[in-house]
Amino acid sequence: MRSGIVAIVGRPNVGKSSLLNALVGRKVSIVAPKPQTTRHRIQGVLHRPQGQVVFVDTPGLHRKAARALNRYMNEAAAGALQDIDLALFVVEAGRWTDEDQAVLERLKTATCPVALVVNKVDRLADKAGLLPEIGKLAEMHPYAFVVPLSAKSGDNLEALVKELFARVPEGPPLYPEGQVAGHDLSFTVAEMVREKLMRALAQELPYALTVQTDSLERSGTLLRASATIWVERENQKKIVIGEDGVMLKRVGGAARRELEYLIGGRVFLQLWVKVKENWTDDPQALKRFGYRNS
Repeated sequence: MRSGIVAIVGRPNVGKSSLLNALVGRKVSIVAPKPQTTRHRIQGVLHRPQGQVVFVDTPGLHRKAARALNRYMNEAAAGALQDIDLALFVVEAGRWTDEDQAVLERLKTATCPVALVVNKVDRLADKAGLLPEIGKLAEMHPYAFVVPLSAKSGDNLEALVKELFARVPEGPPLYPEGQVAGHDLSFTVAEMVREKLMRALAQELPYALTVQTDSLERSGTLLRASATIWVERENQKKIVIGEDGVMLKRVGGAARRELEYLIGGRVFLQLWVKVKENWTDDPQALKRFGYRNS
């Protein structure tokens, strides 16, 4: 048996969460078109007959960290590089930015091996340029291996899995068989609501909101959940609620349906919207809302 911990790192919006979900075979990390959707270190578990790989999905590393929330996300991503067996550096095929370079510079100081994953190859109009691009990228660092793939389509995903099990150490499983997420249901509820908000309000307020689960109660196949959506200003509260509560109902309905699919039962979801001014730059508020790196 082999088991190990693998961190998935990269700049914002390169598909790290999509890759985690594809590897695990189930949605454990929320996905939205906006960068910095992932705010926490999120664990997903890949089970195979030959062993187990625990993935840590990290917030995208970015250079500008003006607010406390941005600094928290950078610290969460950097902290994930400690005590792991391998780091997967995810980049986007056909696109290399200054932020990619900044992530690579940080990875050069890592004590663990680093592998390169070139994601979104399905988007390349000219596939002939892929091999020369991989060659150039491979020259930038002594990577343990390089795998081009598409997390969205699953193309070449098994090649990555094969490489991972060839490199994680021998050892017993870290999680029970069947458990694919390293977080609890309370976290899942909050993140699911936040994903639907990010998708519905991507233009209006993608970064000014967070969600906190207030209560969970299970009765047979029914889950009763209550959560609070926190924003920074009163006008943002009005946007989240929408005219006659339409937006809040839409978000709540979408989150409820996906939660029912995940747990295989009925969900009754209550949502509240409250204001905490400037919470994204308030360290105490961040801790209260569950943003903790220690």
